[in-house]
Amino acid sequence: MITTYASYSMISRDLPGSLARVAEKPDVARETEYYLANIGRIKSVDDFMADSRIYNYALKAHGLEDMAYAKAFIRKVLTEGVADDNAFARKLADSRYASLAETFNFEAFGSSATSFEKAQKGVVERFQRQTLEEEAGAENPGVRLALYFERMAPSIKSGMEILADDALVEVVRTVLQLPDEIAALDLDRQVEFIEEAVDIADFQDPAKVSKFLERFSALWEMENRVEPVSAVSLFSPSTQGISADLLISINALKLGGK
Repeated sequence: MITTYASYSMISRDLPGSLARVAEKPDVARETEYYLANIGRIKSVDDFMADSRIYNYALKAHGLEDMAYAKAFIRKVLTEGVADDNAFARKLADSRYASLAETFNFEAFGSSATSFEKAQKGVVERFQRQTLEEEAGAENPGVRLALYFERMAPSIKSGMEILADDALVEVVRTVLQLPDEIAALDLDRQVEFIEEAVDIADFQDPAKVSKFLERFSALWEMENRVEPVSAVSLFSPSTQGISADLLISINALKLGGK
């Protein structure tokens, strides 16, 4: 049986080829063709929400596919944008919402928001990478975690950013062999612990990231040798960072946001 690290390495070493194979899959090619042919016609948040294929493609590209049902929630993210520190997306610990609002920045650019490359080719590249990682994870969850960590590593600037992302935490927890009790510590202490144990600057170096993921892969296999586990829940979008009252209010608007 091929190891987690070998599977990850085969994909990572020829990432352009791996992504090209994903892009050629009939379902991916079909949705991508539709997206590129129609995204330029999307001039507002209303337009974005009304076209289910555009909407679902964009959310999957940003790792938010599981939140597609919460249209009022996503509408609030897009309507408020990211310019204001008090904007809804800025209050959410999960950075994927802010990333979505930055890509489709209707609040700042109005009807021209979808004319930028990041909203066109950039979203296609995200969609293909997301699909690649999901397919790899269907065979081996550890491979998906490794690919995700590799993609996110250059953007990691602090221990807090790791703690805010369940998938990143799982990789670091596995490498450092952290006991479950660590999660019960004060948040600031957890951040200090991670930053003392790991040199965050190393994540800017691809060679050091590769060594880090080699260790992760070996330890992941040891932990999951008897009963392999699914890592799907680690990638589920989080609404952490806003009050329960606000979440309840937004949830009550779901029917109106369809």
